[in-house]
Amino acid sequence: MRLKKQKRHRKIVRFYTACFGFRQPFKVLCDGTFVHHLLANHISLPDNAVSTILGAPVKLLTTRCVLAELKSLGDSYSESWKAAGKLFIARCDHKRRKSAEACFIDIIGENNPEHFFVATQDFDLRKKFQEVPGVPVLFGLRNALLLESPSAFQRQIVKSSEEKRLHMTDLEHKLLSDRQKNGLTSKETEDSSDENEALEDQNSGLQAATKANRAKRKMIVKDRVQFKRNKAKGPNPLSCKKKKQRQPNIALEKCCEEKDAGKTVRNSRKRKRARKGKKLP
Repeated sequence: MRLKKQKRHRKIVRFYTACFGFRQPFKVLCDGTFVHHLLANHISLPDNAVSTILGAPVKLLTTRCVLAELKSLGDSYSESWKAAGKLFIARCDHKRRKSAEACFIDIIGENNPEHFFVATQDFDLRKKFQEVPGVPVLFGLRNALLLESPSAFQRQIVKSSEEKRLHMTDLEHKLLSDRQKNGLTSKETEDSSDENEALEDQNSGLQAATKANRAKRKMIVKDRVQFKRNKAKGPNPLSCKKKKQRQPNIALEKCCEEKDAGKTVRNSRKRKRARKGKKLP
C-alpha cells in the first residue's frame, strides 16, 4: 500500500510541475488546523514527513494572520502557536488580522502565481481550492499525510490550454498571411530575374559553341597531332658478336708432353726379379 500511495503522489507532483511550472524546493503554506493535526498525532519533523510525500525538498510557511488566529484560541492551541512560529513567514500584506481562510484565498489569488502547496484540514477550504487552477492540497488522515489528486476542473483547464497552444491566435494568423503575401511577390520577382538570367546564359552558350566550331574548321592538318607507328627493329648487335678464338698456350702444351714422355719411360722400365730354383730336400 505504501508503494502504491507513493507512486500516486509522485504522479500528482509530476502533473503540477509539468502543467503549472512548480519547481523545487516546493513551498507549502500551512494553516493552524494542519499544524495542530501534526502535534495531535505526534508527527514529529514535519519537514521530513512532507518531503517524503512530495519526493523533493520542501519549505514550510505560514502567515501572520494564522499565528494571530492560533494565539487568540487560547491555551489549548498554545503548543500549535509555538510550532507555527518556527515556520517561515509568508508575506500577506494584511494590516488588520483576517481569518486563515480569507488570508489564504488572498495569497493564492486566481491562478496561484507563487506556486504554493496548501496544507489544511478545513474541508470547505480544500473544496474551494479545487476550483482554482494550479493549487495542490495536502491534508492529514490520522498519522498519515495525503496529497489530493487534481480535480476535473484543473484537468480541463490544462487540456484547454494545450489546445490553445496547438492552434494559432488571430494575430499569429494575420502575421502568417502577410508573410505569405510578401513571399509570393518576392518569388515572382525572383522567377522573372531567373528567366532573364537563363536566356542570357543560353545566348552566351550558343555564341561560344559557334566560335568553337569556326576555330575547328580553320585548323590545318599539319597542326594536328600525328602518331608514328613503331617499325620492326633489328637484332641487338651485342648479342650477334662473334666469339673470340683463344690462342694456344705453348708452355702448357710442352709441360703436358714432358709428363707423357716420363710416364712412357717409367712404364718401359720394369723391375726384373731373379728367380731362384727350389732346393730339393
